[in-house]
Amino acid sequence: MKPIIKTTDLRKVYGMGDIQVEALGGVDIQINEGEFVAVMGPSGSGKSTLMNILGCLDRPSSGQYHLAGVEVSGLSKVQLSVIRNKRIGFIFQSFNLLSRTSALRNVMLPLVYKRENQNSPAEREELAMAALEAVGLADRAQHEPNELSGGQRQRVAIARALVNDPVLVMADEPTGNLDTKTGQEIMELLHTLHERGRTIVMVTHEPDIAAQTERSIVLVDGLVASDGRINPGGVA
Repeated sequence: MKPIIKTTDLRKVYGMGDIQVEALGGVDIQINEGEFVAVMGPSGSGKSTLMNILGCLDRPSSGQYHLAGVEVSGLSKVQLSVIRNKRIGFIFQSFNLLSRTSALRNVMLPLVYKRENQNSPAEREELAMAALEAVGLADRAQHEPNELSGGQRQRVAIARALVNDPVLVMADEPTGNLDTKTGQEIMELLHTLHERGRTIVMVTHEPDIAAQTERSIVLVDGLVASDGRINPGGVA
């Protein structure tokens, strides 16, 4: 299996001088292509800091981070934004959709900001529609977020995460704002994506949600406290 994520002695320190907080104290993890992994930990454990670095939203203070074989820990903010848009799809707890914009236009956004291999408007619309179809929302393409249920909004967010065909999908509490039934529907969709070969890394504080993945990495005080397989196939 090819590693998608590999970190070596990853550290993140906030503050200056005598007032410093070490959010990550030397994290070594490897996540291979096609894995479905949960990241857990109590408040202040460093999981959000780790996810920001893995998602190329922030840089470590020291250590190395290889994303799909590319060393990204020393890249500039501009270079990170290019990597982020090209290689990573994000799913957020709060959906992060533009409110007065159709589902189709929301899904098209990553294609609009793509710096290379620019698609024509017609091609962007075709790709976005295909992504909506993949999550079962082609019939809601022209609806704005306030016309959609919470589960439908999260499906739009998942379609947006997939439209650039990323090597890695990062999901930050994707079921956190949903009721139990709708949350399970979103998990079933993530399972389908995983079965199709997607690599998914998901932050969650819910043990029953984490139990549906293949593997759980638990952080405590900025260190990996445990890292082990849960279900061989991530079966719900």
